[in-house]
Amino acid sequence: MKVAPPQSADFWYNIQSMHQEQEKRLLIDVARLAPEGEDLAGEADIVDYEQEFVHPFGGVRYRLHAQQFGTELLVMGHLEQDFTLACSRCGKDFDTTVHVDDFTVSVEVGEEDEWADITDDARESVILAMPTYPVCDEACPGILQEAEPPADDRWNALDGLKV
Repeated sequence: MKVAPPQSADFWYNIQSMHQEQEKRLLIDVARLAPEGEDLAGEADIVDYEQEFVHPFGGVRYRLHAQQFGTELLVMGHLEQDFTLACSRCGKDFDTTVHVDDFTVSVEVGEEDEWADITDDARESVILAMPTYPVCDEACPGILQEAEPPADDRWNALDGLKV
């Protein structure tokens, strides 16, 4: 995927906008990638998945290997993201780290492409790796239920009535 340079007369504004947008993108500089590939590591704030019971914090930490094979860029590695989730058993918030150990994406790149954008693929992999029913602890008992409802003795007076 090619990221085009700004074409507007308002050059400074477009560069600044592009820079702010790139801060939330995971881009690989294909133009300077070594033929044997390159190991990439860092953190990128790309997961903006804010839901009622899901709150990401920090950025996605990544350890990737990117290598170009002809017109294909192959990126493989590890992703992880910290989240605050609500326990599906007891409802309490807890912090956890979601790991993607087998992240792999193939991107078609042309000779004129300078950048490859893998943001959407990385974001999707992290979100899909989140637990469907998160629990704060495997031993979490959930919300404790009372065995019997409390006795309601207001009705006892009616038991003695003869009709």
